[in-house]
Amino acid sequence: MEYSLEIDGTPETVPGGTGILLLHPSTGETDRMDTDFLKTDTDRFFVVSTRTTAREVKQKLEYYDVDESRAEILDTLSIERGYSRRTSDHVHYVAAPDDVDGIVEQVRRFLERHDGKLRISFDSVTELAYYAGEEDALEATERLLTLLAEHDAIGLFHLSEEVHDADVVDDFRSLFDGIVDLDEDGNVTATF
Repeated sequence: MEYSLEIDGTPETVPGGTGILLLHPSTGETDRMDTDFLKTDTDRFFVVSTRTTAREVKQKLEYYDVDESRAEILDTLSIERGYSRRTSDHVHYVAAPDDVDGIVEQVRRFLERHDGKLRISFDSVTELAYYAGEEDALEATERLLTLLAEHDAIGLFHLSEEVHDADVVDDFRSLFDGIVDLDEDGNVTATF
């Protein structure tokens, strides 16, 4: 299965199983790129959020005019922070943002429940590394990329370059089929 991409400098299409690493400055404007990725050529999508709550993800989708009826969201923050939450068919929770196994399991369930063109957005791997440690974040990313390949889905994984040592960034880079680099000025370069 081929998926269209609407990100500057990337191929017009990529095959199912493709993982894309979005490298960005810590202050980078990634929401536009993320939502362009999610609303293009997609039947269903799953947003894993270790950076914001489900409510904030919904606001982002609404602001960028993304069809929320296709969305499912994994909120990793609300339970640990004691926020009120309502589980639904479209919003899921894990106990804490360092619950790597719980996160991977929720993605697996999403991919098994749905057919068609499926996309995953992981925002952000940097936050996962902050909570769970870089080694666990790297291992979780590998597991998620394996799931994408098994289910012919594609994924966009956010990583803030400034926060990690260069060797850690290189370790993440080596896992991905495509790298999209967003600089401070909003310029995009891509390598596939």
